[in-house]
Amino acid sequence: MARKTVADIDVQGKRILMRCDFNVPLDENCNITSDDRIVKALPTIKNILDRGASLILMSHLGRPGGKKVRKLSLAPVAERLSQLLSKDVVFASDCIGDEVKAKAEALGSGDCMLLENLRFHKEETIKDKAAKEDTQLRQAKDNFAKQLAQMADIYVDDAFGTAHRDNASMYTVPIMMEGKPRVIGFLIEKELKFLGQTLANPQKPFVAILGGAKVSDKIGVIENLLEKVDRILIGGAMAYTFFKAQGLAVGKSLCEDDFLDKATDLLEHAEELGKEIVLPVDTVVAKEFKAEAEHKVVVGDIEAGWEGLDIGPESRKLFDEKLEGAKTIVWNGPMGVFELPPFDEGTKAVALAVADATSKGARSVIGGGDSASALQKLGLENRVSHISTGGGASLEFLEGKKFKCLEILDEK
Repeated sequence: MARKTVADIDVQGKRILMRCDFNVPLDENCNITSDDRIVKALPTIKNILDRGASLILMSHLGRPGGKKVRKLSLAPVAERLSQLLSKDVVFASDCIGDEVKAKAEALGSGDCMLLENLRFHKEETIKDKAAKEDTQLRQAKDNFAKQLAQMADIYVDDAFGTAHRDNASMYTVPIMMEGKPRVIGFLIEKELKFLGQTLANPQKPFVAILGGAKVSDKIGVIENLLEKVDRILIGGAMAYTFFKAQGLAVGKSLCEDDFLDKATDLLEHAEELGKEIVLPVDTVVAKEFKAEAEHKVVVGDIEAGWEGLDIGPESRKLFDEKLEGAKTIVWNGPMGVFELPPFDEGTKAVALAVADATSKGARSVIGGGDSASALQKLGLENRVSHISTGGGASLEFLEGKKFKCLEILDEK
């Protein structure tokens, strides 16, 4: 998926519309609790401004449901961006309309403006399939996208976190800008390089670690990865569906009964391919989902009234052994309820094992989301090769899906 980047085009004197992912976490007072997503967009932003273009940034924040929600304003992002760039970033109180258009036209060389939350307009999240089936929805989405597209000479997509979505700003806007340069930023370039090269040409042994709640979310990923990896380690609540498929009792653990046959099929398919699917050998269980709840380690069946919340100590050792000597590692999803001690030990152990393998020469790619949060919480984010900025997007990439919003951009 080789696409042109901002480095491949002349931006001098041009007005650029750039889609970012500034979906940052905020506290109850609307203060940004992590500016990581803003910082990761800086290389592309600085490159554009330093080369004499004017820049219009757009993003979503949260799920306001198509209406203005004060607590989901991007104003704090504009303030933080001003600090990081050491220059004033103009903040528009909307993302479309005559006032916004006038502000865009007033921008000079090296000026930067951030538009208000795209999702304050319901048209941003109209799915393309729905728009094709409903003329009114199509017209609404097209009109919204057209107002954004008309503000600029060049389109830049640097929002990997939403690259798997067909939002108006990601898909319809670049369609409207056909004939003008439409390229990716350095953040997406890096994501495609790490994820693409890891899957296309992995050094062996190649180990994937998958966790999280649902097997249904990861079926496509497991099927795609089985063709490429040597083994897949499975933790998190999704392991209990595999347990039950093998005839074990799972108590009141999260389990998808509709996917028991699929879990069995995946285990059989792995065996046919000569690949390992490694399941936990013990489980930390509790009677209640809270930190001070009574808990214990069990092997095999989980009794009625008890719930699996983490992989056990023997599983941690087993997973550590299975990562020994790995040259390529992909990790997506926690091993347990990592945000609630003491059920964070499995995720901690895996994070440390991945960091250790990386220090011994393995390439490690972390699929964003909870896995990334766990590494940051442990201060290990600089001890892995790459942390993706998009949990859902990286998952779909691992599944082998194409991103149509990137497919329509200019080829290298």
